[in-house]
Amino acid sequence: MSGKDAIMDLLIRYGFQAAGALVILAAGLYAARWAGNFSERWLAKQDMEPPVRMLLSRLVRGLVILFVLLMVLQQIGVQIMPLVAGLGVAGVGIGLALQGIFRNIIAGLTIIFTKPFRVGEWIDLLGVYGEVQEISIFSTKLLHADRSRVIIPNRKITGEILHNYGHIRQLDLSIGVGYESDLAHALSAAREVALSNPRVLKEFPPVIGISVLGDSAVSVSVKPWVRVPDFGDAQAEVYQGLLERFKRDNIQIPFPQQEVRLIGHAGG
Repeated sequence: MSGKDAIMDLLIRYGFQAAGALVILAAGLYAARWAGNFSERWLAKQDMEPPVRMLLSRLVRGLVILFVLLMVLQQIGVQIMPLVAGLGVAGVGIGLALQGIFRNIIAGLTIIFTKPFRVGEWIDLLGVYGEVQEISIFSTKLLHADRSRVIIPNRKITGEILHNYGHIRQLDLSIGVGYESDLAHALSAAREVALSNPRVLKEFPPVIGISVLGDSAVSVSVKPWVRVPDFGDAQAEVYQGLLERFKRDNIQIPFPQQEVRLIGHAGG
């Protein structure tokens, strides 16, 4: 048999298989794209977090592609069962090597489905404080108050105590006044200062009252609510307003005092 005849024989024997495999692959990739887009549009109408929708749509697309690849391999004559068994053995070794990544994925799915926090909320975790910018399968991204970004692996989040402030936070301020001062007037002035600040939320009444009876002063507690991004600025502004208002109204802000008595007499 000449070389030309051999080539023709190969084309006749395997050409239809290769052509069929290419057709299956092209149709399968189109079907995977269509299935992914369709699932994403359908999930967009459901009450789900964006990371969950993205995960499910990618999972649908990946399953379709995997099924298509198996069909292509079978079309060109590859035995599927030994291949699947070999992949299973290799998967055990890969799983041991990538167990840290898998722990992040499992923790990410736990966060996405249990929703201990959402994008846009402010959380305090592991000594890190910031606004949640992104929740992905592997990590959670925070925007710190100083505008820096903090990336936390998801496995570090699950199982830890988490403080979720949401979108608002309460200031915890205190100012001392003298015992001889008009306490009713001091409390009224503190309330007016808090409510006059534009950063203070008016829909949540501030908590104003006496918190501690100290040695030389009565501590007035001032606890208004503000948006979390305004927390630092509002604290400084309210403190300044309290100081200026108390000075203007002649409300005494005593300095810490300590009385020392010497007992004894001088002898010659």
